[in-house]
Amino acid sequence: MSPYTFEFEDGAVREWSLTDTGAAPTLVEDYTPSLFVSGPDDALADLRARLDPDPKVVATARDRWATDLHEAHVGERSRPLRVDCERVGEIRTLVREIRGVHERGTHAPGTFRLYDVDLEPGFRYCLDRRIDPTPTRELRTLRLELDDPALADGTVAALRLEGEPIIETASPADEFEILRTLNRRLERDDPDVLVVSHGDLIPLLERRASELGLEEFSLGRLPGWTQLAGENAFESYGRVGHSPARYRVPGRAIVDTSNSFLWNQSGLAGLEYMVAKTGRPLQEAAWGSIGTLLTSRQIRIARDDWGVLAPWNKWEPERFSDVSTLHAADRGGFTFAPEVGLHEDVHEIDFASLYPRIICEYGVSPETVDCAHDAGALECDSHRVPQLGYEICEGGARGTDDGPFLPSVLEPLLSDRAAIKERLADDPPEPEASRLRAESGAIKWVLVSCFGYQGYRNAKYGRIECHEAINAYARDIALTAKGRLEDAGWRIVHGIVDSLWVTPREGVDPEPLADVIADIGERVGIPLEHDGSYEWVCFVPLRESIPSADGAASEPADVSAATANAGRSATAPDSAPAGELNSAPAGALTKYFGKRESGQYKFRGIELRQRSTPEYVAESQRAFVAALDRERDPAAVCDVLERRLGALRRGEVDPAALEITKRVSKPLSAYHRRTRTVAALERYERRGVDRRPGQSVRYLVADDDARGPERVRLPFEANAAAGLEYDAAFYATLLVRACESVVSPLGWDRSRIRRHLREGRTVRLSAFVD
Repeated sequence: MSPYTFEFEDGAVREWSLTDTGAAPTLVEDYTPSLFVSGPDDALADLRARLDPDPKVVATARDRWATDLHEAHVGERSRPLRVDCERVGEIRTLVREIRGVHERGTHAPGTFRLYDVDLEPGFRYCLDRRIDPTPTRELRTLRLELDDPALADGTVAALRLEGEPIIETASPADEFEILRTLNRRLERDDPDVLVVSHGDLIPLLERRASELGLEEFSLGRLPGWTQLAGENAFESYGRVGHSPARYRVPGRAIVDTSNSFLWNQSGLAGLEYMVAKTGRPLQEAAWGSIGTLLTSRQIRIARDDWGVLAPWNKWEPERFSDVSTLHAADRGGFTFAPEVGLHEDVHEIDFASLYPRIICEYGVSPETVDCAHDAGALECDSHRVPQLGYEICEGGARGTDDGPFLPSVLEPLLSDRAAIKERLADDPPEPEASRLRAESGAIKWVLVSCFGYQGYRNAKYGRIECHEAINAYARDIALTAKGRLEDAGWRIVHGIVDSLWVTPREGVDPEPLADVIADIGERVGIPLEHDGSYEWVCFVPLRESIPSADGAASEPADVSAATANAGRSATAPDSAPAGELNSAPAGALTKYFGKRESGQYKFRGIELRQRSTPEYVAESQRAFVAALDRERDPAAVCDVLERRLGALRRGEVDPAALEITKRVSKPLSAYHRRTRTVAALERYERRGVDRRPGQSVRYLVADDDARGPERVRLPFEANAAAGLEYDAAFYATLLVRACESVVSPLGWDRSRIRRHLREGRTVRLSAFVD
């Protein structure tokens, strides 16, 4: 059986292969990882002479590889220098020496280009040995959890096993028995995967067992543990993230749920699917980002099918373009102005996986966009990108039957997802359905990232012209769909990139929507699907453009075409005061809510979908939407708000339902304003709990007028303190804001809400129905 997890120590590799009863190790001592260097022949000869005596280097040779997709496309190969190293850990050391010593001393900067440098050890090993690390039987897991305060205090008394405490109301005196119980459970169940709430739980458990004299304790199938990487903060697309320290134990994969997006989105089944599609071992797939998983799949296909090495740094710059091309290319996806207001009989239609399907349908790939081959070297058909004029070469890699590179990466994923949807439509048994949903979710996230990754400056196989071409096709497709729908008697009330919301035009008998979308899909070559029908939908205006009680916007809206557009309400409830629905506020593209014909509500962009919104505010907003559905009257919604405000002010709300979650963007010392996040960080520091950039803080606002850490309380403080009070006025403001999002499509702003609450009207009975 193929191994599923690996350890690298002292120049050897220990492979762990699953058996029917557990896992068996195999020691491999002849593995020599390689990196590649390209450059002028004389420079490579000089570098080879310098590296041959290096004790870190086992051997050097000139191999034949393509160093980029363009070479593979026209059937050419280079002869880069292959450098075999004694150990995986010496790759980076050798790279620093090549850059900082061998190149700097005798050659111009950039003389050498390096390949296969920054690969994770397990992925590199599987790639070099052509190993498929997909588990060959059902994996056994064991879940271990410890909350942050206990982790900071270095005590394992509160350790939970599979969600349950090992000893109820345990004290530090019970730690020995807790660890002994855990060790017996490990021996009995022999798990293949440890699912831990935080990576630092690994050294804590091992250290406490050693301190308490529990010599037989081991989290792995063999004694010992290793730290693979320290914690660090990073920035991606303007957002600060945090990567915790990573650890390894012999013979078992570790999934750190605090550092695994894919685990939190699709669980073990989604992870196993991506292991099969990327060739990354389970533990490395678990901590990899979606972009990392996509890149791993690209690297594997480039190496195995195209004979292309993975560049360390992206070398290909953006090509020069004239001003008119830049003007046409520097645009995003097409959007249609949301018509702010409440609309009835609305249908949502969208293109299935639009961007990935554009890549596959039109052959968009780094080597095909304005293919640079000589006319005599490769003859192939081509077509032009609409608006931009880029030429798309329709040939695949020369000498193979493969099509363009990016489609070869994405088409199997699209096919798998389509097959999964068909299987789910047959209503399979729940265990199978759960696995299928997990696999579909994993595929979805990779497909979502594939388009943006083409414009990412560090994408190994990315190219900005591909990004621009995909957007151009998407805009052309959106306009084609618009024309056909309007000719068929349908009106677009909103549209954003790949989704459209349509309703029948007044006084027109439209063509059946199913026939129209089938025709559009056939015209553009990408399926257009009917995503759902709505009894009604509300499109929410931008907050600064919400009309006030006199019908005018509260302040001028300065909204760019890229983020919002103006619209007019199509449906005015009979109970709305005159004059309040006659303005045309700017609509927020991603904020809407509605009721499907199935009776389910759908929410996008409003407060209850935002991570920082307290649970009580989210529940209240759902109640506001339900009231709007029943009454179609903003006043009825405000009656529900009044009842909810009353409960809040009387102290009847559970403090746990008022917790706020915020992401930390920088260290505590770097903050200059006394925000609530700073107050929470100060309280975490008091309790000895580290919070680094990219991590989140959770807090309850106790007194928003206070200064310093007394402004907030932490969740574990709130749970421990009897009679802890919250700042009702602060949370009342959040409730009013959530209510405003619901009634603003009907023309009510915050001042109109507050005026209604002051008027002292009799509250209708429906206000007490959630």
